[in-house]
Amino acid sequence: QVQLVESGGGLVQAGGSLRLSCAASTNSFSINTMGWYRRAPGKERELVATVTKGGSTNYADSVKGRFTISRINAKNTVDLQMNSLKPEDTAVYYCNALLVLGTYWGQGTQVTVSS
Repeated sequence: QVQLVESGGGLVQAGGSLRLSCAASTNSFSINTMGWYRRAPGKERELVATVTKGGSTNYADSVKGRFTISRINAKNTVDLQMNSLKPEDTAVYYCNALLVLGTYWGQGTQVTVSS
């Protein structure tokens, strides 16, 4: 069983920044891909950004140029730096880890961007 613990959500004004962190309870080298997803009110959960074990990244078009995902395998962590936040970024953000044995999710952290 892999546990993912998120931190760093909160309330910020439009144009501001937040940094989300996720710590995995297992050796990060066993995790193929780590990432962040979000679910806005009334919408389906969507991909925000992912990073592979080798460091390849993928971003949703809506966050390209504003968000940066980073992974430190030695610390079993993945962070999401979010800049130039917009009200439409308001959502619950979930950390995700994809292993050979399965997919795991964190409990989520709320991000609210006020206009």
